[in-house]
Amino acid sequence: MVHYGCSRGFGRVWAEAALKRGDKVAATARRLASIADLKEKYGANLLTLELDVTRPEQVKTAVEQWWMRRTHHCD
Repeated sequence: MVHYGCSRGFGRVWAEAALKRGDKVAATARRLASIADLKEKYGANLLTLELDVTRPEQVKTAVEQWWMRRTHHCD
């Protein structure tokens, strides 16, 4: 499950709800420091990705990182 804008607001609420349920989540934020607490709490169930949607190179990199994790860590 991918959640965008997880540093605050609904993005964070939905991401944390999914993590509490035991789902694996890819969470994006402009600054990874803003979601570091989630990574510390949920560990391997959370993939954190730096993403500013106004920067096309970051979008491409985030999608590639997510895809590599998804295709190499299937349950």
